[in-house]
Amino acid sequence: MPDHHSTLRAQRRVETQRTIQAHAVRLFTERGYDATTMTDVAEAAGVSPMTVYRHFPTKEDLVLLEQHSRLVAERIAASSAAQPLVRRIGRALIESAAVLTDGGHGAGLTANEQFLLARLQLMISTPALRAKHLDSQYALQQAIVDGLGGDATEGDAAFHAQAAASACLGAMHTALVRWAEDGGRAELPDLIAKALAAAFGEDIVGPGPAG
Repeated sequence: MPDHHSTLRAQRRVETQRTIQAHAVRLFTERGYDATTMTDVAEAAGVSPMTVYRHFPTKEDLVLLEQHSRLVAERIAASSAAQPLVRRIGRALIESAAVLTDGGHGAGLTANEQFLLARLQLMISTPALRAKHLDSQYALQQAIVDGLGGDATEGDAAFHAQAAASACLGAMHTALVRWAEDGGRAELPDLIAKALAAAFGEDIVGPGPAG
């Protein structure tokens, strides 16, 4: 049974991270990324600069640091190994996007969608963030391969898994850019599914075998 105090500390840590990141994204959007300092973010969030650096080691992390890799890896690990690699990866990317956007916005953007949209728009418009995003893509690719497990982590099987992950992430990136440029008007999971279908065929995001 988890320690009550440890659970509370973890919750406070997450809340602090969300508060800092929310203020950072707001300031970056209002003032510009280059014109905003870590000290500015600390003052807006009501914490010390040391606290900001403890949660976000670099300025880029204020926009890009997230739990997307863990979310995708968990869904891949829970999928059936009988399915094609691209289908397992693609479904995980779609389902993770649904979680990140609260399952779709219906008549308007949810708070999570607004936050994700602001971060993506900053990433597209800021060269330093685009470079950092490439690093995060490599990390996500490795998380996908690890989530596949088994033979996918060794030899030729690992190469095939990396290639499939890279191709799926390329399709997802196209969907993310379109979603950000359109101001989030479409539902992100649907856009990712369309991008994957354009790259691999309409049946690649189908239900497949139960897993």
